[in-house]
Amino acid sequence: MSDSTDDMTNEDMTNEEKRRDQLLRAEGSTEADAAPRIVTSQHGSTVRIDVADSAAVRPGPGPGAEDATDNDG
Repeated sequence: MSDSTDDMTNEDMTNEEKRRDQLLRAEGSTEADAAPRIVTSQHGSTVRIDVADSAAVRPGPGPGAEDATDNDG
């Protein structure tokens, strides 16, 4: 059950503020945990979603994984 004060505060928050608040609630979380992981851009009627260059975690196999490929060149 939530407190009505919390609900009112939550309603006043933007989506980005709600996201940041949620990500920083966990014990031991840092500002880096709340950093944006995607970048969106609009090209006409199409919206493109890319992984942010600053994202600490990226999709795909990690470095040293057997099926990892070198995309640097």
